[in-house]
Amino acid sequence: MPRLFVQLSDTHIRMPGELAERRVDTAAALAGGVAAVLALPQPPEAVIVTGDCVDSARTEQYAHLRELLAPLTCPIYLLPGNHDDRDAMRDVFHDHGYLGPRGSPVHYAVSLPGMRLVAIDTSVAGVAHGELDGDQLAALDATLAEDRATPTVIAMHHPPFATYIERMDDYGLRAGGPQLAAVIARHPQVDRIVSGHLHRAITSRFAGIPALTSPSTAHALAFDLGADSALAFTLEPAGFMVHAWSPTSGIASHVVHTGAYDGPFQFGGA
Repeated sequence: MPRLFVQLSDTHIRMPGELAERRVDTAAALAGGVAAVLALPQPPEAVIVTGDCVDSARTEQYAHLRELLAPLTCPIYLLPGNHDDRDAMRDVFHDHGYLGPRGSPVHYAVSLPGMRLVAIDTSVAGVAHGELDGDQLAALDATLAEDRATPTVIAMHHPPFATYIERMDDYGLRAGGPQLAAVIARHPQVDRIVSGHLHRAITSRFAGIPALTSPSTAHALAFDLGADSALAFTLEPAGFMVHAWSPTSGIASHVVHTGAYDGPFQFGGA
């Protein structure tokens, strides 16, 4: 049986009773996502939230996020996005030592059975786009060099590849992309990159390996590849990613939708 970890993303939690964009109950959406994770046929080894954990970086919002994640029984790992504040996150999740010291970017590695998860912080205070500087890339290089044998997934908030949703690509990884590709090229154990930010499931390649974004647990970015299209969102079915692996067959990534749907029905049934 494969092992798995769950990737939640772009939860955008506000205060109880507050709606994001005056329309989206992100707390109820995350509660539904957590229930869906708990209902998975196989329990995950871990859950990672790949950024935009809250909507406006307030300490009280992180406290609400913590309450919403509390039913999860596996280890939980957080990563900041452009809507987050690293130190406010650290204040509330004070027992999450992997978040590191105040005032520094978040960077950590997690060993799971037969797989390694390495997280790197692309957020830049006060702006929507992402960057990676030389110190972060050197730290990533050193972390990857610690274990060259175990299949590894890199998690980040901003995707390093073009999605062709132009306005969001403007807010993508603006600095450090070519250098990140060079680091990955030195470490063939890196199997894929997982990210958030786009509120959609998008698959591409970066540095020769699969790279993908997760849907949001709440609202979706409207699908429009037209030049200069306005940024808008839809209430498409929300979801999250399940990344499954085995020692013999590698890693496969699945989109799981939250919400109530008919089924499952056995094929060939009456």
